[in-house]
Amino acid sequence: MDCWWVMLPDAPAAAAVADRLGREGVRRVPHASGRPWLVGRWDARQEVSARAGETRIMVLGRSTARAGTLRRRIERVRLPAEAERAVTGLAGSFHALASVGGRVWARGTASAVCRVFTAHIDGVPVAAGRADVLAALSGADPDLGALAVRLLHPPVASTVLADRTYWRNVRALPPHEALVWERDGRRGPRVRWWRPPEPHLSLAEAAAQVRTALTDAVGTCTAGGGTVSADLSGGLDSTSLCFLAARETDRLVTVHWEGRDPDNDDALWAARAREALPSATHLVLTGEESPDWFAGVGGLRLPSEEPCAWVRDFAKQTDLLRRVGEHGSRLHLSGGGGDEMFTPFPCHLQDLAAARPWQAWQLLSRQRHQWRAGHLSVARGVLGRTSYRRWLLDAAGHVTLPPPSGLTGMLGWQPEPRAPGWATPEAVAMTTDALRTAADGSPEPLAPQRSVHCALQQVREGGNAIRVLNQTLAGPDLALPYTDDAVVTAALSVRPLEAVRPGTYKPLLGAALSGIVPAHILARPDKGPYDADFYHGLRRHRGELLALTEDSRLAEAGLIDAERLRRSLHHNAAAAELDPLLHTLGCEVWLRSLDDGPAPVPYPPAATAR
Repeated sequence: MDCWWVMLPDAPAAAAVADRLGREGVRRVPHASGRPWLVGRWDARQEVSARAGETRIMVLGRSTARAGTLRRRIERVRLPAEAERAVTGLAGSFHALASVGGRVWARGTASAVCRVFTAHIDGVPVAAGRADVLAALSGADPDLGALAVRLLHPPVASTVLADRTYWRNVRALPPHEALVWERDGRRGPRVRWWRPPEPHLSLAEAAAQVRTALTDAVGTCTAGGGTVSADLSGGLDSTSLCFLAARETDRLVTVHWEGRDPDNDDALWAARAREALPSATHLVLTGEESPDWFAGVGGLRLPSEEPCAWVRDFAKQTDLLRRVGEHGSRLHLSGGGGDEMFTPFPCHLQDLAAARPWQAWQLLSRQRHQWRAGHLSVARGVLGRTSYRRWLLDAAGHVTLPPPSGLTGMLGWQPEPRAPGWATPEAVAMTTDALRTAADGSPEPLAPQRSVHCALQQVREGGNAIRVLNQTLAGPDLALPYTDDAVVTAALSVRPLEAVRPGTYKPLLGAALSGIVPAHILARPDKGPYDADFYHGLRRHRGELLALTEDSRLAEAGLIDAERLRRSLHHNAAAAELDPLLHTLGCEVWLRSLDDGPAPVPYPPAATAR
């Protein structure tokens, strides 16, 4: 999990930067000129590369790429942007990097699981797949303004900070864009390599595409042979992956940990799935056998490129990966991203209202009763068709208001963020400034449709999280097939009205996997709650959480009021009051991890690095 790469322009000055990175076990791949192009350390099993004339291309990650096919596809490539043709149609989740006559092209994934970052090191433009590597090379300090935005709930960093990182002077490439450099490192034209799909397919048409994309995605996980493992929570998302993986892998290990909530029937549905997967090895962990949420958070140090809200789960995930690793797993599959892909957000009703107002109102009337919302508030929400820019400006003015309630709070471009009750006025001012800055220049949303924009925003938040977890967790890597770009594209291609059917849970996923997952399992009507696990962990580890507030780095930075945070940390607190807690803990742990120096790096820092 210490994989990293740095990409350099085909310029003489780049050699000095490459020399700073030269350590035992570090690989160097040259441009056609012989000058260094890629320097780093990565798993050779995740690399597929090819050369043709002065063109070099490398795919790093899970993919269906084949060297021979790549070589044939790049034979006629003459411009950097044409390199995208070589990887079009590949399944998986990967970085695609190319040098075309010394001109550079690079991109990650639209889901943000793979990102590209840039900085100037000793005057040389440098790109990397990890922001903390560039921060270490440049001696960059944390960006407190970005941390202030990270405190918001629901999170908005993936859109508001699309081109920023948590390090000063280290920039991020928006996930849908590719990086193009001239030979001397000058930035080329902006290239958009991915666009969201138009939601125009029927349920049957979209289901066929999802079936193919999801099968291929899981296939990239099992293609290496050996043992893979997967969550088997009992929920439809993870259960579906288990059945897909069982068809292809040499050996499957599933893991289920039992929740504490008496209303959670996940255990029942997981048991039914285990009965239908007799050839797999099944691990079932009781609440006492698996670490609590928040366990060990007081002493946690996570060297990573950015904060991660999953610090709550870190002990549990570490224990899980240790257990499956002992059973020989080389990759662990998780169902994260399934909710975002197969549960349309209520804001799709506002999209519908513009085209079919009467049908939209009928559906809203039904959901109004479910959410206990009044006629007037619902009408105001669905008719308030503001631009994305206007939404950002409104959000900037609302960060200190009480959270919007129920259905009306879910009809905008995305759920409006709120600052936690323990945020300082300085943090609020930074957040407001970031939202207003994002609104400058009339920015485009991630998609023209609110429902697609909202889904992509949620997917990118998850993509950022899984990338950071794979930088910090020991054991086999985590894979989220639902966030693979081809799966995202297929799932978002359905007309939202077709993916919302009263009495049916995730009908698109069910239709896609009919005949693969048993019908009685696809018939599950809901998912299990985990509130009891949250509050149990909070009670048992409240002391550790309070200790973090005693010498809080966020408080030292002027971003939170530690006393107000302490007063909020009790097990009778309302869920809405504690919703922002995970983001605050992620930022606190991240800052503490930097106490001993600059950005933690996956290699010995050079003497010239701070």
